[in-house]
Order: sequence, then structure tokens, then C-alpha cells
Amino acid sequence: MTTQLSRRRFLEMTGIGAAALTLPGAFAAEQRRKPNIVVIVSDDHGYGSVGCQGLKHIPAPGIDSIAKAGVRFTNGYVTCPVCSPTRAGLMTGRYQQRFGHEDNPGPIPAAAPNFGLPESEKTLADYLKEQGYATGVVGKWHLGHRPACHPNKRGFDEFYGFLHGAHSYTDPGIGGLDPIQRNGKPVDEKEYLTDAFAREAVSFIERHKAEPFFLYLPFNAVHSPLEAPERYAKSFEGVTGPKARKWAGQLKAMDDAVGRVLGALRKSGVEEETLVFFLGDNGGYPLGNLDLNAPLSGRKGDTYEGGVRVPFMMQWKGHLPAGTVYGKTVSSLDVLPTAVVAAGGKPAANVEGVDLLPFVEQKRTGTPHEALYWRFVERSGARVGDWKLVRMGDGSDRLFDLSKDIGEKNDLAKTRPDKLKELQEAYRKWDAGNKPPAWRDSRRKAEVKGGTP
Repeated sequence: MTTQLSRRRFLEMTGIGAAALTLPGAFAAEQRRKPNIVVIVSDDHGYGSVGCQGLKHIPAPGIDSIAKAGVRFTNGYVTCPVCSPTRAGLMTGRYQQRFGHEDNPGPIPAAAPNFGLPESEKTLADYLKEQGYATGVVGKWHLGHRPACHPNKRGFDEFYGFLHGAHSYTDPGIGGLDPIQRNGKPVDEKEYLTDAFAREAVSFIERHKAEPFFLYLPFNAVHSPLEAPERYAKSFEGVTGPKARKWAGQLKAMDDAVGRVLGALRKSGVEEETLVFFLGDNGGYPLGNLDLNAPLSGRKGDTYEGGVRVPFMMQWKGHLPAGTVYGKTVSSLDVLPTAVVAAGGKPAANVEGVDLLPFVEQKRTGTPHEALYWRFVERSGARVGDWKLVRMGDGSDRLFDLSKDIGEKNDLAKTRPDKLKELQEAYRKWDAGNKPPAWRDSRRKAEVKGGTP
């Protein structure tokens, strides 16, 4: 029995009452529970793929409720336009290029043998375990398949999910190269995978509600393959095309899962004791009549806005003002320091994210990040203030003023050479602190000159 619970029961038995829990001083401080941390990540989920940012025809009340109950960041970015590098930055609070984690590993069985989050890097789970948290991850790992990279070796007490970058929603893969597993042991999962992840996340919350917990819930939805639950086969009349309708079913299943997780927090009595993040890992692809990244240009794989600007929300009921729309620049790097500080810890000096709570609570003015940077194989970019540098696969540079051109349609590189030079120099200084990529995805060779105008 925890000290907090035993103290509470003592007060109830002696009739002192709950009011004593609010007394000032050390005794009251002992009663204050550290907030639970829940980090939900969607996969290939574009900026415009949530109702509160323009999505039509696909109700998503679970995801939208986080924005309604908390803060929606309209300038929320990730550190890479593809899956694994973004997750490396999120888990460490550091630009993943600092330690060579720049690309995806490639498909099974051709994945780079040295792929994985370096053991030298401290994860968010490591930080929170130091603060006495129960830690669990449910979903897509994609940070290494070698034993040393397994979630159970990277700070997580519990793992239910798969290790690589994509998975069937209907086939557990037992006997294959990437089965659904529980703490290293293959599982014959019968449920639709997103539903199963919701089940496991709810179970984790219910089992750990009496202690501070950290739940990392990285869905593989809405990543391919397109396999929607049968219950949505005749839904979404406004969505045209069979592929788009399947995608819509995958999104709706994920939203249902988010709703179940939020409901479990409420039912367990810990909703106001839980800091919840929701963000995408990178942009999506155009699909049927669904413009998944609208009003942004580009898509997954690009350093245009559509590749790196994502749905990004944060909720902490009773602590953060509901319905807040925050327009200053924030990053997925900020999840770690925000969570660690809320838990009573202190991020290491090399962490490059910032604690967002003082900004959204208006205790700090200014912008969390005056500049953000991207380097992804042959493509890179920088945002400094409202100006954006996009370096294409062929080495050419484009320049945009996001304050007037959120869709990056008007290239100002020739008319504003002064501003172009300023951003090029800022990028050069940032890049000087990076390491070469530790591996490359061989499929990337065909995309060197890619990039969406």
C-alpha cells in the first residue's frame, strides 16, 4: 500500500476528512500525487485529418475532445517526415540527428542490422521510472528490433505491440518476422489491432490507477495496410473511393480507441490527475477526396509543412484552460521535458525540447521555439520565426513566408535573398552539431529528387 493511500484511509477512519488533504506545508505536499502521463501518437495522420482542423465526413469526437478540454497547437511540428526518426526525437527530447537516427530502417527482412535507438540515449520512460512511475507501451515501437533496443530494455515495464514499422490490423503474424507480442512473447491476437491496443491501454490504466503511471500509446493507425473494421463498411457516405473509405474506417477505429482510453481515465477517477498528449508522427498522403494535410502543401516524406506539421494537442483537466488554441511554434521534442517537469524531475542539459506548461498557462511569454530544423536524407529545412527554408532532394532551396503563405505556394528565394541567406546560415550552424546517418533505407534511393511542390 502506498503512503498516499494509507494516509487517505487513516484520515477517513479517524473522521478528519478530505479537507485535511489540502492543508499547507509538508503534510499537504505529501498528499499531492504526481500526474499520470499519457502520450498518444497517430501514424501517417495529416494536419487536416481531425475535425477541429477541418476534417469532414468522418466524426472523430474522441480526438477532438482533447482539444476541447485542453490545448490545440496550430503550429505543432515533428522532427522528421517519416516514422522512426520522429519517435526517436519524441522519446529523447533531442533532435535525433544528434545521434544518427535519421532514417527508417527499411522493410523486414532487409532492415539495417544496426538500426535502433542508441543505448546511450535516455528515454522518457527512463526519466519517469526514476520518479517512481509504472511505465507501459502499447502499439508500434519502431525504435529497434535487437534485444538491447526492446521496449522492456528502454525503461518500459510492460510492452504489448509490435517492433517494426507497419503491421496488419487483422493478422497477428505468429511465426512471422514481426508478431504481436507481450513482453517478448508472441501473442495470437484475435481482435482488430486498433481495438486490441485500446483494450490493453485500458487494462494498463485500470491496473495502475492507484500509482503514478506513464502510458505510451503509439497506434499504427492510420498507416497502411488499408484494413478497416467490418463495422464501418457502410459508413462515411461523404467519402469517395474504396481506399479512402477504408482509411476512414481506420481513423474512426482509432478515434473510438482514444475515446475508450479517455473514458478509462474518467472511470478510474484519475482524469484530472492525468496529463494527456495527442500528436501525429508525420504527415499523410492524399487519398480519394480526402485532403489529409489541408491546407498545407506536401505530404509524408517532405519537409514542406504537410510532412512535418501535425495534429498536436494536450489536456490536463483542472490544470489547463479548456478550449485553448495556441499558435506559437512547438515541437514533439517538448513532450519529454513537459512530462518530466510535471512529474517532478529535471531533463538533462542536452534535451532540446522545452516545458510547454508555463507557456500555455501564460506564466512565460515569448515563443517556445524561435527556430526548428529538419534533416532527412537529401531533404532538409528550417523554420525561423515565420520564415521557412525547404531544401529539395536536388539541393535547390526554396523560401516561404508562412505568415502569408501557409500552403507554401509562393517561393521567395529569388526576391528575398537576404532572408534566404539568413535561414541557410541558421541551418548550417544547427547541422554542425549533427552526426552522419547511422543507416539508410535502401528504398530512399528512388526518392532523392522527390518533393511535392
